[in-house]
Amino acid sequence: MDVSFLGGPHPQRGVGVVAPFDFALDRELWRWVPDDVSLHLTRTPFVPVEVSLDLARLVSEHETLGDAVRALNAVAPEVVAYACTSGSFVGGVAGERAMCEAMTRAGGLPSLTTSGALLAALEDLGARRIALVTPYTVSVTQSLEEYLAEAGITVTERAFMGLTRHIWKVPYRDVADMARRAARGAADALFISCTNLPTYDVIPQLEAELRIPVISANQVTMWAALRQLGTRAVGPYQRLIDRAARRGPVLPEEQEGWA
Repeated sequence: MDVSFLGGPHPQRGVGVVAPFDFALDRELWRWVPDDVSLHLTRTPFVPVEVSLDLARLVSEHETLGDAVRALNAVAPEVVAYACTSGSFVGGVAGERAMCEAMTRAGGLPSLTTSGALLAALEDLGARRIALVTPYTVSVTQSLEEYLAEAGITVTERAFMGLTRHIWKVPYRDVADMARRAARGAADALFISCTNLPTYDVIPQLEAELRIPVISANQVTMWAALRQLGTRAVGPYQRLIDRAARRGPVLPEEQEGWA
């Protein structure tokens, strides 16, 4: 029997993603993406440096970003996102803006970064005092706190792991433990930094337990990029994305367990 695929495949809208060379969570990014959007990922060139402020500067150089965006132009995305938290906060607020401008010049299309998306998400949530979780060393964590302070955001408490490699291997249990430690002070929201730290499934569980919005680096990046397209990210029971979840936290027994 002849099979005819009339009209297919369905048209796709594209989001270009520039990620550091060691980014390992492509599948996590896709979980926030609706079916009619495709992610087009490219990575920055390898450099033999562990996770540090030096690495953050190396993977966010304007020339590197420009080359990556020009490569993505071949598949014609509608927006480009730089998916790296440390690489986009290491230069402060002005540095983040300059990165966006450099990417826009290279690609001629709207551009955003994870750290810029973080500030937009906090504004959307009305959060000015946040608890902070990072897998970074103390120096990288302090740099993030300085970026947030420059933007008028107060960090009430923080928890960090001091890692310099293999961040994508951190299990949800460790992320949850850090979140509980950081949330001991009064905060409007909790932010889990680093696009290489897995967070998708832990977000609704922590929101139910801590009773505040919980946002993460990959989540805010995809939320902001998809909002630029005029569409919504897919994140059930995640308060930034799911408007119904803002009316009250989902109970832990209503979701599959992860602890």
